[in-house]
Amino acid sequence: MQAVITAAGLGTRMLPISKEIPKEMLPVPMNGELKPAIQVIFEQLYEQGVREFLIVVSKSKRVIEDYFTPDYDFVDYLEREGKVRQAEGLRRFYQKVERSNVVFITQYQQRGFGDAVLRAEPYVRPPFLVVAADTLVFDLDLNKMPVNSFLVTEVEDPRPYGVVQVDEEGNVVDVEEKPKIPKSNLIIVPYYVFDGRIFQALREVRYEKELQLTDGIRNLIREGVKFRAVRVKETYDLGNFEGYVDYLKKYVEG
Repeated sequence: MQAVITAAGLGTRMLPISKEIPKEMLPVPMNGELKPAIQVIFEQLYEQGVREFLIVVSKSKRVIEDYFTPDYDFVDYLEREGKVRQAEGLRRFYQKVERSNVVFITQYQQRGFGDAVLRAEPYVRPPFLVVAADTLVFDLDLNKMPVNSFLVTEVEDPRPYGVVQVDEEGNVVDVEEKPKIPKSNLIIVPYYVFDGRIFQALREVRYEKELQLTDGIRNLIREGVKFRAVRVKETYDLGNFEGYVDYLKKYVEG
């Protein structure tokens, strides 16, 4: 299955640091190393069998593309300087990149998550996976995600997120982006599996500033397409200060 990883947003929730450093490149401690968040997500998907990656970036985030370009001269330098552990870590990452097909797509204007997904349409073969590059899920199991499904979790305050209503069998009844009065505490964790109908549903959405992916999903639900909500528990939204700090605390406390 192909994975579309979206990394084109402005990252306003992480300002001022995200003005110069993409939030997807912020360091995440993992197994004794500091890795960019997007590398952690890439490697997690790789370990679950994904080998084709479409990474959607903006023109201001070329550093992500540079990071995914193997630099074995630097690895050799680290080895000559006796920094063997660091060299081995980079070599393992580069080998995973080289064993994969990684394509970068540019979202030229900031038009929202839904538009970022639309940018990938010419390159995908449905069904396909969509992942936001600022969210970690440690109990992720792609085998439990059928076509037309997404991850969900419960939170105390769902208002900043896409809110989900489900029936007793876990089928999605409705989704709504950042409602002032949420109808549930269940929110979307931005890992999705779609068939090709999502593209036409997104094109049919009328919007002013940003095209929301949830609006495309909502259109499909109204047309009778069934979506499945797959519950997860161990998630971290690294795209905001509180979520990032929560993960750091968890790592330090073990």
